[in-house]
Parts: sequence; C-alpha cells; structure tokens
Amino acid sequence: MSTHQPPMPQAPAAAPDWQAAPGGPYPGYTSPIPVVRTHLGHALASEWTKIKSVRSTMWTLGVFVVLVVGIGLLAGTLVEAHSDASSLNGENPLSFGFFGLLLGSICIITLGVLTTASEYGTGMIRTTMTACPSRARVLAAKSIVFVVLAFVVTLVTSGFVAVVQASLLDGTAARTPGAGDWLKATVGISLYIALLGLFSLLMGSVIRHSAGAITIMIGVVLAPLVLALFMATDSLSKLREWLFEYSIPNQLSVFYANSLTQSGPSGWDPLWIMLVVTAAAYGGAYALLHSRDV
Repeated sequence: MSTHQPPMPQAPAAAPDWQAAPGGPYPGYTSPIPVVRTHLGHALASEWTKIKSVRSTMWTLGVFVVLVVGIGLLAGTLVEAHSDASSLNGENPLSFGFFGLLLGSICIITLGVLTTASEYGTGMIRTTMTACPSRARVLAAKSIVFVVLAFVVTLVTSGFVAVVQASLLDGTAARTPGAGDWLKATVGISLYIALLGLFSLLMGSVIRHSAGAITIMIGVVLAPLVLALFMATDSLSKLREWLFEYSIPNQLSVFYANSLTQSGPSGWDPLWIMLVVTAAAYGGAYALLHSRDV
C-alpha cells in the first residue's frame, strides 16, 4: 500500500510591489519622477527653448538689427552732413529710422512664419502635439514667446537708433521731439512690428509651408503700395488713395508723423488696425488647428 501523500495546496505568491493594487496589503509602486499637472508655463518654457536654440532666430534677428541700426544711422549721418539751415525746418529727427525698420520688418515676418511652419516641414509638430495635446495652449505659447521676443528686440534697436539720430540732428533746424514722438517711435513702432510678426506666425500655421507663407506676407507688405503706384487713371483714384493710406509702409510712417498721404490713419490708428487684423487671423488659425490633422 502506497504511502505517497498528495501535495498540500500552497497559498498564491504575493504580488510584487509594482503589481499591488492601491489600498491592498502592499503599497502601490511610486514613480521616482514627480507627476505634475501641466500648464501654460511648461508650454512657454518649451517654446522658448525651441526658438532660442534654432539658427533661424539668430540669423533673422541679427540681420534685423544690422538693417535697422545700419540704415538708420546712415540716414541720420547723411542728413546731418548735407542739410542746410532750412531743409529740416520742423522735421522730426526720429523719422529717419523708418527706412531701416521697413526693410527690417521682412526679417521679423520671416522669423514669425518659421516659428510655426518649419515644424510642419520637419515633422516636429507631431512631437510638440504629443508632449502638449492642447492645441490652444501650443498656439498661445508660440504667440506669447514670439511677441515678447520681437517686441523687446525692436524696442531696444529702435530706441538706440532714435537716441543717436536725435543727438546727430540736435544742432540742425529739425524740431525737438516731444514725449509723444519718442513713445510712438519706440514703443508704438515696436508693438506694431511685433503684431505684424504675430500675423506672420499665424499665417505660417494656416499655410503650413514656410516659403509659401513668407511669399504671401511679403506680398501683403509691398503689393498694395506697388499696385497703387501703377494706378494712374482717374477712375481708379479712390482705390489708389485707399491702397496708399492702408498699406503697411504708410502705417509704419504714421508712427514717425511722416505719413505718405494727407488722409487715412493717424496717431495710434495703425496699431489698432493691426490688432484687429491679427485677432481675426488668430481666430482663423485656432479654428483650423482644431479641425485639421497634425
């Protein structure tokens, strides 16, 4: 007769800590990486890291500074050297910064487009949206970082040029600029350029193609003025006048009290116009960003 005994049933092995359910006999696994709720600050830090680490930012802003400072100081020096007692009678000495900023605005436009469109070209937008699924937060972070950067760079550059030009033309017949002239030639023009760059950023988000969006934006800046120059017939006089008045070069010149026309926007009107246009573009870019695939 066999003495073999059947094996005694054994209790199931205890689950490892990392498998234990919360609240059970074993504490649940706790990751050493802190889990925090993401917010806009994280998106801002991410966008700032991206915009300061790419070469396009350094090159576009570097060329912008060279154009604004170089052309602005050259214009001031030439005027100071060749002006007589009456040629600058009542002229605002800060107005000669207009030429450099008009050309420099192309650099801000280019950087604005590249801030969004380049991510679609390289495919990095997928990584961005994976890290931050909130598309509204991504667009807001890109916009805030770009506007602050463009405003600060333009303010420092235009302010430096304005100070040098005022000192160069101090002994001429040019009038002494008042507080309003200084405010519009520095803060006002910087806000306008930053909004123009933001409009370009939004256009890059809509078009999703760098070259196409840059071409469109250059056309927006220059085409109305060029078209108006070729409208010589009387039947097109009203359209010609409207294109002159609301072209971006003329709106820039308004900040220097040196408008190309006798009518149209004046004072701070160009800033409010650009603000409304940019707000409309932001709404369109936001709607498309939510309705289209990445």
